[in-house]
Amino acid sequence: MNNGHIGPRKEKPDPQRMAVLRSLPLEIKQLITGEEAQAFLYKEELPESLLEKLKDYLENID
Repeated sequence: MNNGHIGPRKEKPDPQRMAVLRSLPLEIKQLITGEEAQAFLYKEELPESLLEKLKDYLENID
């Protein structure tokens, strides 16, 4: 899934979502791909693979 974002983005990632990613256990962070992290940080549609990895850590995904 390429949303056309190549290279650095002009907008900044959501700080609350950044904090969530940073607070995850190391073993979970190591499983998250760059594409999945980008989707999460920039409020894009989350891949099913990421939802599966985070299912035990997220209460409600809008």
